Amino acid sequence: MNISIDGKQVYVYTNNKEIDPARQSVVFVHGAGFDHSVWTLFARHFSRHNWNVLAIDLPGHGRSGGDSLTSIEAMATWIIAVIDSCGIAQSALVGHSMGSLIALETGARLGTRASKVVLIGSISPMPVSDPILDATANKPSTAHSMLTSFSFSKNNLMGGNPNPGMWMVSDSMRRYEDEQQAALDLDMRACNLYQRGLEAASEITAPTLMLHGDADRLTPLKATQPLLKAL
Repeated sequence: MNISIDGKQVYVYTNNKEIDPARQSVVFVHGAGFDHSVWTLFARHFSRHNWNVLAIDLPGHGRSGGDSLTSIEAMATWIIAVIDSCGIAQSALVGHSMGSLIALETGARLGTRASKVVLIGSISPMPVSDPILDATANKPSTAHSMLTSFSFSKNNLMGGNPNPGMWMVSDSMRRYEDEQQAALDLDMRACNLYQRGLEAASEITAPTLMLHGDADRLTPLKATQPLLKAL
């Protein structure tokens, strides 16, 4: 589904269904350098269980037009504009990595309009190292390799996908390569600059779930405690 925000095309994956105001709704927000396609299976599941699903391409990502936004706060403002444009009164919010920061900030701003919040791979603050920022700015292929290697456990780096012919690492690399070069760099810098996470967490009124992988190296379990305590 395509809509327009501030004169720019916005792509929202809905599993080819119209938005029904009578149904529960869930908004999926992708991470840095990705697009709505990372949520396809999740979105289909909820759609088949009679939810409105909105897996959104952020500006400058996937099929959405415009330039990438440069702050988490601006992305949250934009997400709310999308929700309002779709006529949704209340929605659950699900975000991964950078998307979790956007969901966090959006949930705080929406108040009771946020029915639930799910933060996947989330810490706050979410610092990004200088070597990664240098790579995203100047050596995108190196950045793709670095982030992909950090994003998977050692077992998954070696393969073993249950679906023959598929490899999660290669899939991740291809998704990075399909996006505009500037998108990943601006996204990582937005994560690095965002300092309102703990304050936003304290303002959320909706039930909130945090999900993490035991071997996550980008958002390690030990770094989740400040955010967990603030919720």
